[in-house]
Amino acid sequence: MIEENKAQKVGFVSLGCPKALVDSERILTQLSIEGYEITPHYEDAGIVIVNTCGFIDSAKAESLDAIGEAISENGRVLVTGCMGKGEDAKRIQELHPSVIGVTGPAAYEEVLGEVRRALPTVHEHNPIIDLVPDQGIKLTPRHYAYLKISEGCNHRCRFCIIPSLRGDLVSRPIGDVMTEAEGLVNSGVRELLVISQDTSAYGVDLKYKTDFWGGRPLKTNLYTLAEQLGELGIWIRFHYVYPYPHVDSLIPLMASGKVLPYLDIPLQHGSPSVLRRMKRPAAAEKTLDRISQWRKMCPEITLRSTFIVGYPGETEAEFQELLTFLEEAHLDRVGCFKYSPVAGAAANELPNPVPEEVKAERWERFMATQQEISSAKLHTKIGQRIEVLIDSVDENGAIGRSKGDAPEIDGVVHLPGANTLNPGDWVAGEVTASDDYDLWLG
Repeated sequence: MIEENKAQKVGFVSLGCPKALVDSERILTQLSIEGYEITPHYEDAGIVIVNTCGFIDSAKAESLDAIGEAISENGRVLVTGCMGKGEDAKRIQELHPSVIGVTGPAAYEEVLGEVRRALPTVHEHNPIIDLVPDQGIKLTPRHYAYLKISEGCNHRCRFCIIPSLRGDLVSRPIGDVMTEAEGLVNSGVRELLVISQDTSAYGVDLKYKTDFWGGRPLKTNLYTLAEQLGELGIWIRFHYVYPYPHVDSLIPLMASGKVLPYLDIPLQHGSPSVLRRMKRPAAAEKTLDRISQWRKMCPEITLRSTFIVGYPGETEAEFQELLTFLEEAHLDRVGCFKYSPVAGAAANELPNPVPEEVKAERWERFMATQQEISSAKLHTKIGQRIEVLIDSVDENGAIGRSKGDAPEIDGVVHLPGANTLNPGDWVAGEVTASDDYDLWLG
């Protein structure tokens, strides 16, 4: 029996990418508003929500393990997220028939409805006592936050199942985005990381219609958004930006210091024939030209990207094209994945799968090539004075990030002995040393 006016407790496990993290934050915020208490412990939770990732097989395996652990430790489990649709949802219910419910990605109301049904609470939210921050519940450190500007994607890349999971592009009106951004800044956030499935396409579905923020009319498009975010006086970092021509308009904003000189562009490969088989929306040769133009406009720009090796049919010659592209592009930050078949992806039907041992060997060669590039580029920063945002501090010193480092995916900056700083501080100093991925400040 529920104790009178006592908040019911909900446990939460959040897996996957920053887009999924934002989904988790929204669910947690609404649960808190409705009077539920969030607990980090299995043992006192009346229900545990697991937000799953279904992008690749290893992520699915991690999600299934998390569901199994939650069932073993608690028993009352609600599953949501990217594994909550189609065959994956059936698989979850077959493997774990005791789950209370399974819902898909960004299914906020469905999740809340399941929680209300399975764990009704008589606790009424009191905004004076049960404080919920104006910016909502955040799972990131206080000094940075993800700002999701759209959901879904209009592309149909053969290796990706995101459109089947999250649907076509749905952009948020620019007024809503700016209101959220302003609230985060007012709460103490020092860096906003702008994310979506395809940031370059922001506003396409809305035909760039005019919206209002602070009484001012604003076009719902990427340039206007970047321009307005750049007025907030904090670091603004853009992720998942396809290298379309209109992205060129952002570079002057970076050169002038309005937004960070940083672009995360998911290129995936450097061979034109592989890109065609992937059905990617950009050509490698045009990308190299665009990168060259960007660097002329903003020499300090940091470019990050991700690539796939071992895509079905990838020949040694095509892989060599990728290595050549990598050497010519001279990217600052690079991630690489060995191709992994995902249920429902069109790429599964392509002929000539690459053997696992070949994928592994190519991955090693790729990473060795990029490691040399990264090491050389970071070495040139020795002697330069840079600005750093502090992420953590202990008795040995501080660790932060430069303008060229996104949290958790890029390198860091070490500040030995700087143990009087606080997370969220901005500091400047001279680079005294570097290695393959990190910098040191004296």
